[in-house]
Amino acid sequence: MSSLAGFLLASLAVVAVPGSNLVHIVTRSAQDGRRAGLVTALGVETGTLLHVLAAVGGLAALVSDHPLAFTVLRYAGAGYLAYLGVRALGRRPAPDVGGAPGDDRSAGRRLFRVWGDAVLVNLLNPKVVLFFVAFLPQFVPAGLSAAATRARMLVLGVVFLALALALDLCYALLGAALTGRLRGTPRRERRLSCVTGGVHLGLAALVLV
Repeated sequence: MSSLAGFLLASLAVVAVPGSNLVHIVTRSAQDGRRAGLVTALGVETGTLLHVLAAVGGLAALVSDHPLAFTVLRYAGAGYLAYLGVRALGRRPAPDVGGAPGDDRSAGRRLFRVWGDAVLVNLLNPKVVLFFVAFLPQFVPAGLSAAATRARMLVLGVVFLALALALDLCYALLGAALTGRLRGTPRRERRLSCVTGGVHLGLAALVLV
């Protein structure tokens, strides 16, 4: 029980620290509206689930132990963030992804792309790979069988995911609350696109540090 309590406290401390995932959620929500922000939060935590499964299965440890694989992942993550930044800079003012009536199929495709962007932003972050490799095993008791160890790590990973998702959804709603202030005219939306693009380009540079 004390181990679980320690894990919960440590997880809360971790998820409360702003990072590239949180920034991506808030900027997407502010730029495209509440529904896009919520879908982005779901996409980010889909990536978290894949990271947890990779850590439990040993794949994450293999990546972290092989410099070439880790370097490829790092540059892929930076490249994708840079791509999102450039795309935001070239963006034209558009209606709220989830708020305006229109073609449901087109809106669905846009939301799917929003979700996919969020999955890749998280999945291609090499620092998240290192985090789960180092974090989850600390709360697994010694002496367990391999199967029991993997099961314990999976449970802890799901608990972490639930906490992170709850916080991400709150940040998505916060970002959406900024929408009315930051959107409304083509000039404001252009400024927001420039800020969003600049932030993602900055995050891309940080990944390489």
